[in-house]
Amino acid sequence: MPKARSTVEIKNRRASFDYEFVERFTAGIVLSGTEIKSIRAGKASLVDSYCYFVGGELFVRNMNVAEYWWGSYNRHDPKRDRKLLLNKRELRKLQRATREKGMTIVAIKIFISEKGYAKLDIALARGKREFDKRESIKEKDMRRERERL
Repeated sequence: MPKARSTVEIKNRRASFDYEFVERFTAGIVLSGTEIKSIRAGKASLVDSYCYFVGGELFVRNMNVAEYWWGSYNRHDPKRDRKLLLNKRELRKLQRATREKGMTIVAIKIFISEKGYAKLDIALARGKREFDKRESIKEKDMRRERERL
């Protein structure tokens, strides 16, 4: 029997305003028992979250997964660093790219895959300057005007 399609999709909308995405990846997340329950309940936040390397492994920092409200057994720390799962080729590519000046890895979206696993969309990104942000605002306003007509 196929699993029910989950509608959980938590986005980091601020990231697209502050960064220009160069390349996107989908990574698995290593979670404890109550963390997946909180994500399925939609109790997670990606505000100010970013990824970094430690010993050739990729971790996400500042991803807030709220404590699970039902029960008190095996509680987790909401702001702990979580390991991301990618293949070696993708990890090497990201590690080389982050050595360049101005490049970083930001978390874009958390979702539940068709198999029931929590996945994190990440992007290799370059920070936007102030004039780039103004240009993004202008484009967004023009798009809204066109949709109204």
